[in-house]
Amino acid sequence: MADTLEGRVVAALAGIRNPRLDNDLLSAGMIRDLAVTEQGGVSFTFLLAADDPATLVRQARAAVQAVDGVQRDAIKISVTNPSAAAPPPQAANVPAGQPNLGRILAISSGKGGVGKSTVSVNVAVALAQDGARVGLMDADIYGPNVPRMFGVFEKPPVVGGRIQPLVAHGVKLMSLGFLVERDAPAIWRGPIIMKIVTQFLRDVDWGDLDYFIVDLPPGTGDAQLSLVQATQVAGAVIVTTPQEVAVGDALRGARMFERVGVPVVGVVENMSAFVDPETGRRFELFSSGGGQRLAEEIGVPLLGSVPLQARLAEQADAGRPVLVASPESPAAASLREVAAELRRLTAGRSAALPILRN
Repeated sequence: MADTLEGRVVAALAGIRNPRLDNDLLSAGMIRDLAVTEQGGVSFTFLLAADDPATLVRQARAAVQAVDGVQRDAIKISVTNPSAAAPPPQAANVPAGQPNLGRILAISSGKGGVGKSTVSVNVAVALAQDGARVGLMDADIYGPNVPRMFGVFEKPPVVGGRIQPLVAHGVKLMSLGFLVERDAPAIWRGPIIMKIVTQFLRDVDWGDLDYFIVDLPPGTGDAQLSLVQATQVAGAVIVTTPQEVAVGDALRGARMFERVGVPVVGVVENMSAFVDPETGRRFELFSSGGGQRLAEEIGVPLLGSVPLQARLAEQADAGRPVLVASPESPAAASLREVAAELRRLTAGRSAALPILRN
C-alpha cells in the first residue's frame, strides 16, 4: 500500500503528531472517512477537539499537498468536534429535507460590513446567468438589504395561501424587507426569528430550484441556528475582509457551523485590494492575506478574493449587482469565479444533517 497514492497520503498524515496526545493523527483516531481517488483527489474528516491546536489542520493540508500525485485543488477537509460526534438519540432531531430547494448554501460572516450580501446577491446572479434555477432568501432579519441591492420593493403576492417570491435578474427573492416598512425596527426575540425563517422556507412558493442561497445576518445567533434546525443545509460560505479583526470574527462563525454539523465549503475574501485602473498600482487598504489564513486554519479552500472597485456600492444602492452593471470588471470576474467554484465543490453534494457525526 505504501507505493500507492493512498499509502503515501496515509504516511504523510501519520507523520504529524498531536502534542496534546503525544501521538500521530491516525493513531489518535483524528482522521476519519479518508478517501483518495485515482485522479489525485483527497478527502477526509478531521476530528479536532477544543483543546487541540487549530494549526494541526493546516499541517495536515500541507502534508497532503506535498504528496506526489495529489491535486492541490482537489483536497477536501471537513473539520468537526469529536465531543459531539455521537449519532442523534432520536430521529426527531433531524430536520425535514426540502429537495425542491436544491443545494442550500448559507452565506455567513462573523461581523457586519464585510460584504456578505454583496457576495450572496452576485453569486446568485452568476449561477442564474449560468442557467441554474436559483432562489435567494434574505434571512438578515435586522438589516434586510436584498430588496435594495436588486432594486425590488413591492410586496409579494399571495396565491392559494402561498407567498410568491419576486424575481429579478433571473433570481427568485424573498426578504422581510418586502413585508415591513423600510424604517420599521426589528425588535424581536429568538422564537419570532425562528418563525420568520421557517415561514420563508415553508410558506413561500419557491418551485423547483438548483440552488437556494441564504443571506444570513452577521454573527452566530438565532437566524443561523433556526436555519440549520429547520432544514438540511448543504454547506456554508464564510465571508471576511483581510484584516485580522474580521478574520477572528469569521473564524467563530465557521466554528459554529462545524459544531452543528454543517460543512464549511470555503472562504471568500472581500475588499481584498484596490487596483488603480489608470496606473495599475495595487493598494491593500485592509491589510492582506486574511482570507487565505482563515481558509487554511479551518481547512477549506479560498473560493476567491474580491477586489475593491469604484462605484460598486453606488451600483448596489441603485439595484444593479456588479455582475449586471459591470460584468467585465475585476470584481465581477472574481465573483463569477466564486460561483463557479461553489458549483464545482457542491456538485453531487447531499445535504448535511445538523448533527456532528463520526
